[in-house]
Amino acid sequence: MDSLLMLIPIALFLGLVGLGTFLWALKSGQFEDLDGAANRILFEEDDMAPPPPSETDRAEAPEGRHKKG
Repeated sequence: MDSLLMLIPIALFLGLVGLGTFLWALKSGQFEDLDGAANRILFEEDDMAPPPPSETDRAEAPEGRHKKG
């Protein structure tokens, strides 16, 4: 009987911790995009084309590239 007096509050405390963690995850947006992770795992990053260079990248690139030969 003494063990029940200790186990019931522990079980209630752990239940409240779990509920609090679930509510925190719900408010922080953890469940917003459920299909995104499932789709991202199917495609490797190497398969996707790199983004086109922006105007700032073109301005920084050296223009005097000469081919040897």
